[in-house]
Amino acid sequence: MSAAAADPAAATSRLGSASGDTAWKTIRRGLTYSPEVGEGIWLTLVLAVFATAGRIVVPIAIQQTVDRGLSHPAGPDLEFVRSMCLVAAAAVLATAAAAYLMNVRIFRASEAGLATLRIRAFRHVHDLSVLTQNTERRGSLVSRVTSDVDTLSQFVQWGGLLFVVSIGQLVAATAIMAVYSWQLTILVWACFLPLFLALRYFQRKVSAAYGVVRERVGAMLGAIAESVVGAQVVRAYAIEQRTQERIDAAIERQRLAASRAQKLVALSFSTGEVVSGLANAAVVVVGVLLGLAGELTVGRLLAFLFLVTLFVGPVQVGTEVLNEAQNAVAGWRRVLAVLDTPADVADPGPAGRTLPRGPIDVRFEQVSYAYPGGPTVLHDVEVEIRTRSRVAVVGETGSGKTTFAKLLTRLMDPVSGRVLLDGIDLREVRFDSLRERVVMVPQEGHLFDDTLAENVRYGRPSASDDDVRLALTELGLADWLAGLPAGLDTSVGQRGESLSAGERQLVALARAYLADPDLLVLDEATSAVDPATEVRLARALEGITRGRTAVTIAHRLSTAESADEVLVFDDGRLVERGSHADLVAAGGTYARLHAAWASRSE
Repeated sequence: MSAAAADPAAATSRLGSASGDTAWKTIRRGLTYSPEVGEGIWLTLVLAVFATAGRIVVPIAIQQTVDRGLSHPAGPDLEFVRSMCLVAAAAVLATAAAAYLMNVRIFRASEAGLATLRIRAFRHVHDLSVLTQNTERRGSLVSRVTSDVDTLSQFVQWGGLLFVVSIGQLVAATAIMAVYSWQLTILVWACFLPLFLALRYFQRKVSAAYGVVRERVGAMLGAIAESVVGAQVVRAYAIEQRTQERIDAAIERQRLAASRAQKLVALSFSTGEVVSGLANAAVVVVGVLLGLAGELTVGRLLAFLFLVTLFVGPVQVGTEVLNEAQNAVAGWRRVLAVLDTPADVADPGPAGRTLPRGPIDVRFEQVSYAYPGGPTVLHDVEVEIRTRSRVAVVGETGSGKTTFAKLLTRLMDPVSGRVLLDGIDLREVRFDSLRERVVMVPQEGHLFDDTLAENVRYGRPSASDDDVRLALTELGLADWLAGLPAGLDTSVGQRGESLSAGERQLVALARAYLADPDLLVLDEATSAVDPATEVRLARALEGITRGRTAVTIAHRLSTAESADEVLVFDDGRLVERGSHADLVAAGGTYARLHAAWASRSE
C-alpha cells in the first residue's frame, strides 16, 4: 500500500506550510535563510540616502533660482543662477553614482543570498524521506527551488530596491514640502491617506491571489514534466490528444489565476493614478490661491509641484512593488514550506555512530510500520539475518517486502521496534557510514545524462576508468561493453534512455558492485533483464554476493531457489522462513507462490 493509498489527503499535505504567516513575517523568516542579503546593509542604506537626497536638491535649486536669482530686486542675478545650475548638475551626478553603487550592492547581495536559499532548499529536498518525496509531484518540487526562488530574485533586486529608495524619497519630500507650505502638505496627505489605508486590503487580496498563482505554476510544471518523461508511453498508447488537453488545462488554470491577480494589481494601480491626478490638481488650485494671498512665492510653488511629483512617484511605484512583493511572498512561503518540512529520516551527523567494515548481521526487533494516517502495513517483524548469508524476500504484491527493504536501508524509519546492523540501531548510524556499508539496487536504477563510466562511478567517485572496466569484466559484462559504440564513453542519455531496460539494470548492478558494500539489497534488480542476460547476471551475482550479506526482494523465485534462506511475507507479516526445499515441503504460503510461479514459467 502506498502513502497516497493510505491517506490521499495526508499524502498531498506532507510538505509543511507557511501560509499562516503574515507577509512581513514571511519576509523576515526568508531572510534568515539568506543572511547574505543583509550583509553591509548599512552602507547600502547610506548610498540610498545619497540617492534620495540628490533628487531633493533639484526642487530646492529651482526655488532658489526663481525666488533669489530671477526675481532679485536689482534684476536677475545670473551668477547665482549659474551657481544653482551647477549645484543641481552635481546633485544629479552624485545621485546617479550613489544609485549605481547601491544597485550593484543589492544585486550582488541578493544573488548570493538567494543562491544560498536555493542550495538549502535543494539539499533539504534530498533530506526528506522517500515517502514525502513520493507524495509531492516532482515538477512542483522543482518549481519550489527554481521558479519560486526566481520570483524572490526579481522582488529583492527590483522591488526591494524601489522600496528602499521610495520610502526615503517619500519622507524627504514630505519634510521639504512642510517647510515650503504646511497647508499644501496636509492637502497632499489628505488625498493619499485613504489610498494608504486601502493598500492593506489590497495586500491581503493580492497575497491570496498570488498564492494560487504559485500553486498553479507548480502544477503546470508537474504536468509538463510528466508528459515529457512519459513521452514513450504517450506515443505507445496514442494519447497525445488527451495529454495535450491535460497540459492545456493546467496552462489555462495558471493563466486564469495570473489574470485574476493582475486585475487586482491593475485596480490598485489605477486607483493610485486617480489619486495622484487629484493631488496635483488640488495643489495647483490651492497653491495659486495661496500665492495670490501672498503666502507662497512662485519659486516655492514650482518647487512644491516638483516635490509632489517626487511624492507621487513612490506611491505609484508602490503598487508595482505590491505586485512583486505579494508574488515573492507567495513564492517565499512555498520555499519555506519545504524547509519547514521535518526530515523524518534524519542524519544523526557527527554525533552518530560509524559502522566498522566487515560482514554485517541484521536484526529486526518487533518492527512495525504504518504510513501517516493509514493502517499498519508491516506488523511486528522479528527476524535475524546472519552475516554472509544470502536471503530472498518473497511475497505477493502489497505483502510488505519492499517496505521491509526500505526499512533495512533506512529510507524509512519504523513506527515501533528497531532495525539493527551489527547490533547498532540504524537511527544512530551516520548517513555517510550507512551509505558506504549498505547499498540498495532499486527496481529502476536511475541513470544520469552522462557517460557509462560516470554512471558506474557513482558507486565509488574515486574509481578510475580501469576500475570501472575491471568491475564490468568481473561481472561478465566485458563482451557487452565491447559491443557499445564508444565503450565506457558511451552516453546513456537522459534517465538512461539510450540503453534498453535490461542494460540500465546492468549499469545499476555494476554501480553497486563497484561500491563494494558489506550489505547488498536488491529490489527486483533483475526484473527487467531478458532470459539470456539473466543467466549471465545470475553467475555474476554469485560473485557479487559472495563474502557479504545479501538480501534480494524478488518475484522471480529462481533467486529464492539458490538463496541460503527465504523470508515469506503475507499481508504485512513474516509468515514463513527457511530454505527453499524446506518451505516447498511444508506446503504453506511459499509452496503456493512457488507452484504458481513455476506454472507461469513453463
